[in-house]
Amino acid sequence: MRVLLINGPNLNLLGKRAPEIYGGHTLAELEEKVVAWGAELGAQVETLQSNDESELISAVQTSGHDAILLNPAAFTHTSRGLAEAIASVETPTVEVHISNIREREPWRAHSMIADSCVRTIYGRGVAGYRDGLRHLVNRAAAPVEAVRYGPHSENVGDLRLGGRGLVVLVHGGFWRHERERDSMEPLAVDLGRRGFNTWNIEYRRLERGGGWPGAFHDTLMALDFVPQLGLDSGSVGVVGHQAGAVLAMWAARRTGAEVGRVAAMAPVTDLRKHAESGLTGAREACRLLGSGAPARPDPGRAPTMLVHGTRDRHVPPEHSEALASERGLQLLSPETDHFELLDPRGDHWEDVAAALGDPA
Repeated sequence: MRVLLINGPNLNLLGKRAPEIYGGHTLAELEEKVVAWGAELGAQVETLQSNDESELISAVQTSGHDAILLNPAAFTHTSRGLAEAIASVETPTVEVHISNIREREPWRAHSMIADSCVRTIYGRGVAGYRDGLRHLVNRAAAPVEAVRYGPHSENVGDLRLGGRGLVVLVHGGFWRHERERDSMEPLAVDLGRRGFNTWNIEYRRLERGGGWPGAFHDTLMALDFVPQLGLDSGSVGVVGHQAGAVLAMWAARRTGAEVGRVAAMAPVTDLRKHAESGLTGAREACRLLGSGAPARPDPGRAPTMLVHGTRDRHVPPEHSEALASERGLQLLSPETDHFELLDPRGDHWEDVAAALGDPA
């Protein structure tokens, strides 16, 4: 797979211009990272940077690559020409921004490019380029159909057909709006290779009508929508990570769909404890509690397994250990960190897949 990385105006000044916003990496260092990430993912990455709008438009029109990873920089907010060029070619394009454009000056929040792209990633620093590249690779690996389950723009899920059953995936990110369902795509693609149908859902996050009760009710609405997918799936597996694991447990005990297994990975099982911890996500946990969210998830009767890495520093493993002890739930404790749980190459994932019904 060949991917063209395009960086727009003023990104040649990375490392010098506003490092408190854009970080300390130079453009050369950034390009080197993306090329290396591409090699790990099986993609060949070529790079281009230009301050010239017409050069960027021509590059999109004539690239001949399988996909484009684009940081349009200031052209994000002004260039209808670049947006039309992306829309006019069949090359899937991911828009990426280093900073959180939704939490800066109001004029930065609107992108003229976004509607022409298959995904927009923002607010994740340089790692957003890695995530965008991974999305392009996963998109190419398994055809995907976006299926809406509700009226809000975030009420959508990526459906991949694998042949049997259904696993619904619910992403984490501490309910923050810059964190989206792309983090669960490696698991969705792997499950597809194992023969599962998967539906990787989005939900409203904080600042977008989410948190409590929005995100919780969205997840429930998605599970209730499952029969309308027309898959004749029988019982449904649900896999959630971090915040998504809490949503999965909350919704699984309330849905009318038949849930055969919930796999809750690195769940935040005690919002009050996390709010007082000072760790990443403490502020968000405090906001949910202030809105009336339940402090502790109740998995009810849904068959639930907990998976929590022993080296997790984002959500300490004590969260799952306490819930497993109180509820008599199965607990897997692999020697992983928080994000390694999302790597389907790990031994823990074999156990999860088997629990979901994988004959292998």
